[in-house]
Parts: sequence; C-alpha cells; structure tokens
Amino acid sequence: MQRVIISLVLIGFGALSAIAVWREGLTEIFAAALKSFASAQIFFDLVIALTLVMVWMWKDARATGRNPWPWIAATLLTGSFAPLVYLLTRKAGSAS
Repeated sequence: MQRVIISLVLIGFGALSAIAVWREGLTEIFAAALKSFASAQIFFDLVIALTLVMVWMWKDARATGRNPWPWIAATLLTGSFAPLVYLLTRKAGSAS
C-alpha cells in the first residue's frame, strides 16, 4: 500500500513539474522562488526539508548497504524526485 501511495505522489508531482517546466521554463521556476519573501520562505523551507531527508537517506542507505552518494546527488539535481524513488526502491522492512 505504501508503494502505491508513493507511486501516485511521484506520478502527480511529476506531471505538475512537467507542466510547470513546459509552461514557465526551468529558469522561471527558480526566479519565482525568490520574487517575494513569501515565495522565498517556501523555497528555503523546501531546502531545509530536503536537507533533513538527505541526512536520513544517508544514514538509511549506509545501514542497508546502499551507496548514498547517487541518492544525495540526485536529490540535489532533482529535488523531491530522488527521495521518492529511493523510497520506492527501498526494501520493505529495512532499518528506519
């Protein structure tokens, strides 16, 4: 059930991201993040949250015998996509 939910989130977020890049362009997405204090707050909240996710992912990958570096690099390049894929490919019952 968890994998189904993660898959649905990944598909929905992927579709939203594709539409945003198609309509606005990749540079506009980053420019919009800093257009106001409100949007900058949301952007930096995402940076903080993804940093916490990367710390967890690092520890979890090491504990389960996975190489954490590709996941960290992918998170820095793709944002939330990499942690979602990490969760999809994580063995059920792995260390938390």
